[in-house]
Amino acid sequence: MNGYQMQIAQLRDRVITEPKSVGTGDLSTFAGVWINSNPETTGVARMVITQSGSQFSLRVYAIGPEGLIDWGSVDVNVFTATPSSHGVAGFTCLYDFGFVETRLQAMILKGLIVLAQIHRFKDGGDRVDYFVREYFALEHGRY
Repeated sequence: MNGYQMQIAQLRDRVITEPKSVGTGDLSTFAGVWINSNPETTGVARMVITQSGSQFSLRVYAIGPEGLIDWGSVDVNVFTATPSSHGVAGFTCLYDFGFVETRLQAMILKGLIVLAQIHRFKDGGDRVDYFVREYFALEHGRY
């Protein structure tokens, strides 16, 4: 790069004004119970997102052979759409089950959470790593 020290990887990375932290008022967009829009899913069925101050936690429930499997609760890292944005655009977190590592990446799009799941097996078996994308709607309790 001819002695130039790169400070941005794309034009979007540039911040014209002073960057601010994510506004806590915007974080509540994610809090609640999110249900998979596919009733026939064999993966994540439900996510419960809770907020304590400016920190989020995620609890995942996946489809198992005899009912739901509770993955437990993990903290999530929250992201904005650009370095100078104030609203929450998405989050990421990691579940490590020993035999498999599952990274979740989520974004809100048109009132839905679009959840990307990256599964990497670590047990040396015959299973190959895989990627899944599913859509979740906020449980509204109206009916």
